[in-house]
Amino acid sequence: MTYETLMVEVDADGIATLTLDRPEALNAFDVTMARELERFFLTDARSDDVRAVVVTGAGRAFCAGMDLSREGNVFGLDETQQPTPESIREHCASGWDDPAYADGVRDTGGRVTLAIHALPKPVIAAINGPAVGIGATMTLAMDLRLASTTARIGFVFGRLGIVPEACSTWFLPRIVGMQQALEWIYSADILTAQQAYDGRLVRSLHEPDDLLPAAQELARSFVVGRSPVALGLAKQLLYRNSAAADPLEAHLSDSLAMFHTSIADGKEGVAAFLEKRAPAFTGRASDLPRIFPARSSRSE
Repeated sequence: MTYETLMVEVDADGIATLTLDRPEALNAFDVTMARELERFFLTDARSDDVRAVVVTGAGRAFCAGMDLSREGNVFGLDETQQPTPESIREHCASGWDDPAYADGVRDTGGRVTLAIHALPKPVIAAINGPAVGIGATMTLAMDLRLASTTARIGFVFGRLGIVPEACSTWFLPRIVGMQQALEWIYSADILTAQQAYDGRLVRSLHEPDDLLPAAQELARSFVVGRSPVALGLAKQLLYRNSAAADPLEAHLSDSLAMFHTSIADGKEGVAAFLEKRAPAFTGRASDLPRIFPARSSRSE
């Protein structure tokens, strides 16, 4: 795992600590970081040696947003394109093979958050300092957010004349509710850690030195002695079925997931419970059974 803008450490329990590593620039997000984050979550994080991921920032910031020091179009988009709703969906359906659309039109932060969301493992944000713009929205695709008491979080897009990105218009209302999401987007204010906690954006607040150990221990409590297959399927079920139109859809996918886990790790889990011993699960997150119909387009 060699990167220019990231550091990765994996402990004996499979907890990967992913550190955004541009401290001299307050870990500002650039095209290189975007590509490396996407690569990590689509490839290295899918190794069976990784059971959960904790994301934090080097130095005093989590991520100060997009690196605006680049000349011209800082988002790396192709200004010669004239995309339409129809054309972008057509390219999505064909697998984004056209580099002009894959790299020149697609929101780079959205590519990252889709990769995070698709990982069938727990992902926890340890927001250690300022998290602004993409620094805030990338955390929305993570399953839980813990914050330092010194953290500051801002959805500041309105101040720059742009819109919320990185799939945040899907994630943020689901996390904090529509009214709170709209207020934060409209105001474009920088939130204190307490305001983010009061608005239900973050799970808990921690003193700076306690934040990362707390996030790592929380991740450890999720995966040690747990079936990677059951965890991965449960993550898929909760995210997908919470947006389903009818509980029947949840019943159908729940039934498939229960069937596959019951004839695999579930046998070991029940036996271990009855025999009063720790389970020895053998299932792998890299080999989850399919419980939802195939999508017509790629999710990453």
